[in-house]
Amino acid sequence: MQNKRMGMNKRILLAAGAVLLLFGACIGVWGMILPDEVTVFAGESVAEAADLPFVRLSEPTQAVFGGEGKSAVYARAELLGVLTLKDIKINILEEKMLYPGGMPFGVKLYTKGLLVVGFGEVDGENGSVAPGKEAGLQLKDIIEQVNGREVNTVAEFCETVDKSGGGEITLSVKRQERIVTLKLKPILSQSEGTYKAGIWVRDSTAGIGTVTYIDPSDLTFGGLGHGICDVDTGEIMPFRSGSVVGVTLNGIAKGIAGAPGELKGYFAPGRIGSLSANGGAGVFGQLDELPPILPCEPLPIALRRDIREGEAYIYCTVRDRIETFSVEIRDLDKNGSGNKNFVVKVTDRRLLDATGGIVQGMSGSPIIQDGKLIGAVTHVLINDPTKGYGIFIENMLNAAGNSIN
Repeated sequence: MQNKRMGMNKRILLAAGAVLLLFGACIGVWGMILPDEVTVFAGESVAEAADLPFVRLSEPTQAVFGGEGKSAVYARAELLGVLTLKDIKINILEEKMLYPGGMPFGVKLYTKGLLVVGFGEVDGENGSVAPGKEAGLQLKDIIEQVNGREVNTVAEFCETVDKSGGGEITLSVKRQERIVTLKLKPILSQSEGTYKAGIWVRDSTAGIGTVTYIDPSDLTFGGLGHGICDVDTGEIMPFRSGSVVGVTLNGIAKGIAGAPGELKGYFAPGRIGSLSANGGAGVFGQLDELPPILPCEPLPIALRRDIREGEAYIYCTVRDRIETFSVEIRDLDKNGSGNKNFVVKVTDRRLLDATGGIVQGMSGSPIIQDGKLIGAVTHVLINDPTKGYGIFIENMLNAAGNSIN
């Protein structure tokens, strides 16, 4: 009898342990399924807007919804109102009307610090030397200071290196999210007669994209839907300042599988605005005045919860005017936080005939569905130019709000 009781107790303990393990696994899965962020309009109930089955979100205090601009708070997600799963960031946007863009624009961007994009050897007195590599510099490093002073241009850096006379210089370098201090000893180039660091650095870039939206209240705008990246390293260029210029398109290189096409054009003289940020969700800034030609009146924005797979259209310029082209929204990822939240399939024969689909320069083209601005085209699929990726407009607006705050 006693052995039977012991056997039963053991089975109960094993069953209880299995239940606990299964419960813990379920909690882990819930934590992964739940989004890290939820966006709501100011004044909305967070719990109702999030619409998460079996999950209750603690309601932030109503005070966070007041005032102007954009802000964010956190709400606690609880399973069945009992077990805490995770804290979810709540982004709060003002419900406003925005002009869709669709017009091309040019960007001249200047970096904060110097981006290391390559290495070279210096023909020193005793043979070839690579002082940059020997100092411990790596590709994608950002040199922010030399000998304790900020450096933002290649000319400044070269002057400091040459004036060192071969003496050791101290570099303050941003590497991913940390700052490292390195010592570099310039070498006298026998062929040029100046001191060299043996590195290639970049302090600026320029490019063409498409405006996504313009806020009629203050002429702030967003474009591209992705960051401006260095052509050699693929890193987002660290932003210091920048200007916006007009663009005249003068040609199209059609896209084919394996070779993305592009819109060709040149910068107009003068500037039409300024940049305030360059990040993963696009570039942001302010225009000096409203463009003379806009595709339509301001439209409301749609949050990701209101976006559906199916028909939509984009505004973009491929000739000499803004045009409307039909597309389909596919593979919608409503938990997406980057700039590839859904697939955009070009269905309009006119655009397919003109460009082959999505080409470079169309990044930022606004996407409209059910009378609302839902996002922007961001990338082309290299192996199928009829398809590309899109970003939620809320992701762009949240990024713009963070950069302003």
